[in-house]
Amino acid sequence: MNIQKPLFPKNLLCFSHLRWDFVFQRPQHLMSRFAVEMNVFILEEPIFENLEAGYLAIDNRHEQLTIVTPHLPFGLDQELEKLLMRKLLTEFIGETDLNDWIFWYYTPMALQFSDHHTAALTVFDCMDELSAFDFAPKELVLLEKMLLKTADVVFTGGHSLHEAKKDQHNNIHVFPSSIDKTHFSKARTADEEPADQANIKGFKLGFVGVIDERFDAKLIEEIALKRPEWQIVLLGPVVKVAMESLPTGTNLHYLGQKNYQDLPAYLSGWDVALIPFAINNSTRFISPTKTPEYLAAGLRVVSTPIRDVVKPYGIEKLVSIASNADEFISAIEHAIAQNDTAEWKNKVDVFLSDKSWENTFEEMKKKMHWTLFETDKLLAS
Repeated sequence: MNIQKPLFPKNLLCFSHLRWDFVFQRPQHLMSRFAVEMNVFILEEPIFENLEAGYLAIDNRHEQLTIVTPHLPFGLDQELEKLLMRKLLTEFIGETDLNDWIFWYYTPMALQFSDHHTAALTVFDCMDELSAFDFAPKELVLLEKMLLKTADVVFTGGHSLHEAKKDQHNNIHVFPSSIDKTHFSKARTADEEPADQANIKGFKLGFVGVIDERFDAKLIEEIALKRPEWQIVLLGPVVKVAMESLPTGTNLHYLGQKNYQDLPAYLSGWDVALIPFAINNSTRFISPTKTPEYLAAGLRVVSTPIRDVVKPYGIEKLVSIASNADEFISAIEHAIAQNDTAEWKNKVDVFLSDKSWENTFEEMKKKMHWTLFETDKLLAS
């Protein structure tokens, strides 16, 4: 007798440590694509307020994408917070069949209130070494170990992170930062910069991303001081570091967080793009999404020696690697002196030709299908 294979689950619950409306990056790219094919629920971290009882705020962004934000009372101790989150999650799932659900974790911390449910498929998309970030909860390392034991399939956000985790799971796959080439290549033909940047005249260096403990503020300050005629444009929110701790000067321009849709217009006005990350524990395993985005925009790029930038981008001579302000200045001057622009952009395009979020999404789905069906996970449950 033929046993019919079960259908792919129709609901995906994503446990996210990042707000949906924060910087548009890996979770948004992937979850937006899943939401075309199934019901996707993004469960954000709690907001604490002056409440008597907790509740889940439900925000339907479109027919199959819903943002779920817990609102919890101030002053709960850790145990009460976990119990309340467990209750809210159980009420949210309700009477639905867990064989109709995929649990997708970006933060192992969510295991504290979700481990009493077993979905058809549990995915851990390990996009960063969160335990290395400032203010990381002390329980994070232990919870990640537990998640690596319970997850059915694990994805990593870069090669160095994969090297660090590959021996901790038997179904782990590397999916480095990808690219929406069509979107960022608009920078190559845009003919007008946004007003706040258009007012900045002169040679422009640019950075887009979160400005936090990974950002090498001292490096940027030195470049700004040594080349006062260069304008340094910094786009992105300031998080976990005090604004007053960042360098200031007439050639340093903090323009704040920008809408993802507007980024190509900003990049179109830059002469060289920067990846000025400090070399520390928080950057040891990162694979910056901005690397292929800058390149797709047609920009020369100078980066500190982040491992997942050096290999492959530095080795392929698509990105210049520099370790200090003087090396950055030399690399920038070399970049602007190049006259092989068309040849270089062609090399970039060839390298990026098979790298897209669409390809990443499809390949991830293949791994998920294999885990569910080829291993007969659902049939055995």
